[in-house]
Amino acid sequence: MEAVHAQGVWVAEGLQRAMMGQQKMWLLATHIGDPKAAFLLLFPITYFFSRPTGVAVLWTAAVSEWLNLVFKWMLFGERPYWWIEESGVFVNQKPDVQQFAPTCETGPGSPSGHAMVTAAAWWVAASSLGSHLFSRRHSLLLSALPYLLYLLLLVAVGVSRIFILAHFPHQVVAGAIAGLVLGQVLGHRVPGGSSLMLISVALLLSTLAIHAGLMRLGVDLTWSISLALKWCHRSEWIRLDSVPFSSLTRDCGALLGLGMAQYWRPGGQSLARGPAALSLALSSVGLHLLHRLVLPSQPQGLFYCLFFLKFLLVPQLVMTLAPGLVQLFTPRKWKEQ
Repeated sequence: MEAVHAQGVWVAEGLQRAMMGQQKMWLLATHIGDPKAAFLLLFPITYFFSRPTGVAVLWTAAVSEWLNLVFKWMLFGERPYWWIEESGVFVNQKPDVQQFAPTCETGPGSPSGHAMVTAAAWWVAASSLGSHLFSRRHSLLLSALPYLLYLLLLVAVGVSRIFILAHFPHQVVAGAIAGLVLGQVLGHRVPGGSSLMLISVALLLSTLAIHAGLMRLGVDLTWSISLALKWCHRSEWIRLDSVPFSSLTRDCGALLGLGMAQYWRPGGQSLARGPAALSLALSSVGLHLLHRLVLPSQPQGLFYCLFFLKFLLVPQLVMTLAPGLVQLFTPRKWKEQ
């Protein structure tokens, strides 16, 4: 793998040399591809256009990110920003590359979580929109547009991850392929409310069991965190929400919240176009405030509990609270439009 990693570093150097002037665009792409964007951005938008699609997006994002965590624990993938320093390959000719704020993720690198979750969750949205356009317009060209935009987004996110030294190219490709398969499989198999709550608990317990089993075998699952702390150029770029257990708590919290919302109101809140748009705006404001909420980093157990509750509230806010408030305070005539 040393030759593959070295070639990946030279690819990253070439990208930075050719496109450093567009670094803001690539940083934006990596933010859009962040797994939490599927929870906080894509989910509410798709939900208020099509409730089944929105639920499928959240379900697919959570399960694909959970699987990504398991894969990373099993595959021990390096990340370029620390491998450059640790490998000893570049003693005589060091690559001319730089780090950025999103570079210093603390989990293992393979496969890329950004590529995997983006490929899975956005496939659900793109395929749903493509089918909708074809059923309304009967135009293959128009219905192909969402798939083209999906492909462009996937390429942009993948290139951005290589550009900022977060991943090697082969990790991005592996994540994109795995995510595409998961999107096609999971998007059409969404469990009901009570099943989702059981699945959330099962994922949490099974992950803890895998973690305990690997630790018992002598596997150090904190090795990547140590390397990130050692080689990240700025300590403030190390974020606790990029630690693997943060992904686990986000996924389990979101699935539990989704199951609760589905259980309490199985069909979702039925809204006309105007109230749906207002609900989207209201939930977007609420999710923005929830995202900006700063959680205490110590003790870590408290952080993970609060992080779990934070994402448990996401589907509650989108599916129950925002539509309920809109239904309560809007005139009856507008509700029927």
